[in-house]
Amino acid sequence: MEGEDITTNNKEALSIEQGQLRGDQDQEFSLPSAHTIGHDSWQQVGLMLVTSFNCGYILSFSNLMLVPLGWTWGIICLLVVGFYTAYANWLLAAFHFINGQRFIRYRDLMGLLFGREMYYITWVSQFLTLLLGNMGFILLGGRALKEINSEFSDSPLRLQYFIVVTGATYFIYSFLIPTISAMRRWLGPSTVLTFAYIVILLVVAVKDGKANTKRDYAIHGNKAGRVLNAFGAISAIIVCNTSGLLLEIQSTLRKPAVSNMRKALYLQFSVGLVFYYGVSMVGYWAYGSTVSEYLPGELSGPKSVKVLINAAVFLQSIVSQHMFAAPIHETLDTKFLKLETGMNTKENMKRRFYMRALLFTVKGKTARLEKNLWHWFNIVIFSLLAVVTTISAVRLIVNNVQKYHFFADT
Repeated sequence: MEGEDITTNNKEALSIEQGQLRGDQDQEFSLPSAHTIGHDSWQQVGLMLVTSFNCGYILSFSNLMLVPLGWTWGIICLLVVGFYTAYANWLLAAFHFINGQRFIRYRDLMGLLFGREMYYITWVSQFLTLLLGNMGFILLGGRALKEINSEFSDSPLRLQYFIVVTGATYFIYSFLIPTISAMRRWLGPSTVLTFAYIVILLVVAVKDGKANTKRDYAIHGNKAGRVLNAFGAISAIIVCNTSGLLLEIQSTLRKPAVSNMRKALYLQFSVGLVFYYGVSMVGYWAYGSTVSEYLPGELSGPKSVKVLINAAVFLQSIVSQHMFAAPIHETLDTKFLKLETGMNTKENMKRRFYMRALLFTVKGKTARLEKNLWHWFNIVIFSLLAVVTTISAVRLIVNNVQKYHFFADT
């Protein structure tokens, strides 16, 4: 019977590409959560996606995505993968409602469709990915602070000190702004910071590019190395276009949540994509295959420009990091807070303080055959791509381990 239930759920889920099952949103129910459900506008969520994806990570995209691929394959992969991930997210938004249940977490949906084992596999893999991303944000913020310190001192402090400062800042923000919905007052300043540092960076990079007459766009290395680096670049393009927590973000949207999520995605894959693709291409054009993994390190110009860009990167990363860590916070809050009381009661604030501190220690009922085949084709392709890109990522990590030690200062 359990196998039959899973098969039925698969068919029902795959039949909702054009929306959700009729009446689902009128009779919705969802599992309990300590965080706000069904409150935010699509404009708020769209703005959050645009600013969060245009975080300081984009300053490494020229090196990660275009250097291994070159101009021709780089542009093709940017367009194809960008379109594919936009479609995948658009499709996934419809899975937010199945048979009247609102799925506010990836793991709950996977558990319904594929069983309890997949529930735990999804939970572990998603949280490990988000934790690694969180560590990356802390390193990014620390790097930005160190760059600022370097502009004012001939013997700057070691990176580890700035990592501690960054982690403490993220902790304070996550305690005071506990949920995604609570971020709305910060999205305005975050948007200003985002577009300010991107515009300044583009102006300086274009100026440097015009002055650089010896740009080299050759792809270096042996054949095997170039192939693995190319797949690593493709994985970076996928990561820069998708969050891995769409259902968790969608849970904050008011009705109709499916169409509102798709409107927010349209904003991300138009305005947002133009900026982070633009920075990637301009950086590669200006500095060629020798472009740094941290673009501000290449910039010429006065000290104030570098200080301003790095300060904006640090401040804006606080908001971006909080969005990507939200599923972890939601799980801990739902498990350990008293749901019958408010988020800001004395007891819940005490519990939230301890949990944040712990984290930062540093239509029809059946689907047509062709639609089923199309969905399984997507699953197989992305699964194979995941295997290859994982191999290339492990290779990159091994190469870096050979170059850096545990307490490296870069």
